[in-house]
Amino acid sequence: MIADLIADLGFGSLDLEALVLYLLIWSGYTFAADHSPLKTRSITYAMDRHRTRWLTEASSRELRMIDTGVLKILVTGISFFASSTIFVIGGLIAAMGYASELSRAFAYIPFADALTPDGLALRIGLLLAVFVYAFFKFAWAFRIANYCAIVIGSMSDNRYDEDDKARLKRAHAAAQLSAASGHHFSRGTRAYFFALAALGWFISPLFFVASTLAVLIILIRREFASAAAKLVRELE
Repeated sequence: MIADLIADLGFGSLDLEALVLYLLIWSGYTFAADHSPLKTRSITYAMDRHRTRWLTEASSRELRMIDTGVLKILVTGISFFASSTIFVIGGLIAAMGYASELSRAFAYIPFADALTPDGLALRIGLLLAVFVYAFFKFAWAFRIANYCAIVIGSMSDNRYDEDDKARLKRAHAAAQLSAASGHHFSRGTRAYFFALAALGWFISPLFFVASTLAVLIILIRREFASAAAKLVRELE
């Protein structure tokens, strides 16, 4: 009975294997980039060190127009992605109601497997789940960025108004908050990449696997081997 139900959804063994591989690659890359010893070679880890240096310097400045400008840029980028993600989620929910019409339209795509309305709805559901995850990451990154701004605002206007230990403690806390916001933002943008990989499932399971592997290669290169990553790692 379960096998018949899965077949009616247009969900074969290859689809299941491709979906499992997709989830394993995403979770495996996240672990390697964010939690394993390999993270020390990532651009994100290098930027965390620069956040600490930036906010340590900011704590000793009397005027922080530069620092507030940097914070504004960071928060604006996060809010843009959060707002865009809401629109994407709304579009995907609307598309679920037109699964029958869309399944017929996808039949005209060259090399694409035929999709039932239920099968198409299942694939849209995967994209919806990915973008909901991305929205939560962006929303939390936005809140943490605001907490960081408040901590920076609580720093003394003059470095002589408090001892070095207290000043550096505030700077370290602000840097940790900024890094946490950056990590959540990175996971949200990473979800966008994997959402693009999930589009391959609309064509065929094999194309889904190929697009997932292509996204993995792109992410590895940009996080660990790009010119930008090498540049910020070399800075002291």
